[in-house]
Amino acid sequence: MINSYASSDDAAVAMAGARAGADVVRNMYGQRLNRIDKGAGDFATAADVEAEKAILGVIRAARPGDAVLGEEGGQQGAAASARQWLVDPLCGTLNYAVGNMLVAVNVALRDGAAAVADPFSGEVFFTDGETASVRHGHGEADDALLTPTSATRLVDVNLDPPFPSAPGFRTVDLLAHPEFVKRFRPRVVSTTLALTWVAAGKRAAYVTDGGDLSSSVHFAAGIALCRAARCIITGIDGAPIGEAGRGLVVAADDETHGLLMSMMRSRS
Repeated sequence: MINSYASSDDAAVAMAGARAGADVVRNMYGQRLNRIDKGAGDFATAADVEAEKAILGVIRAARPGDAVLGEEGGQQGAAASARQWLVDPLCGTLNYAVGNMLVAVNVALRDGAAAVADPFSGEVFFTDGETASVRHGHGEADDALLTPTSATRLVDVNLDPPFPSAPGFRTVDLLAHPEFVKRFRPRVVSTTLALTWVAAGKRAAYVTDGGDLSSSVHFAAGIALCRAARCIITGIDGAPIGEAGRGLVVAADDETHGLLMSMMRSRS
């Protein structure tokens, strides 16, 4: 079956990889899994490792010459390769380890196609780099274009460390801003599934501190989806994301992005 991906386009490869990883994550859910300590409070489980193996199997079969950067396996192939896949096989490991189903499987070709799979809803969000869609089933007939909207007024925030912009900016301070309380309602999903939800209209915005997240295995797929869905994307300083970037603010529209930026600047 894996060999059938060899003639597929990049979006199909990303989707197949994300689905393969999601199948592993779903099938291993509820098992007692030893934690593999990665330091600083971070850890992986056997589900992370096995899901990444499944994803790599798809990519290697379809694109044997491409490089891969995996959350668990690290760099494989030349880091400077023109084609590099960024793989986060289980985003939300802490959620998963305690029996919470809010997790995502992220697969992205740098500056190209990407897919994010929700192992438990069965949804696969994907982009060919031009448009962004969600597939609820297993065929194109089940596809729907992603349409960002701020109608929910829900803003998801990442409260996990590190916080490189503190004390000038702290995400937790944003939540206490009077204008935020008046206009929005916070949510903390603790996985980049929430970033994908901005593109899908399930969240008005997503905010996280950090450095350059554009080439992160955790964020690359979600950012690609949001770009293709025409979301507003900047760093927390309002500058374009990139090598000198600071965190991430992704909003469904200009008004929401502008409101959040004004609140953050007033507290910095």
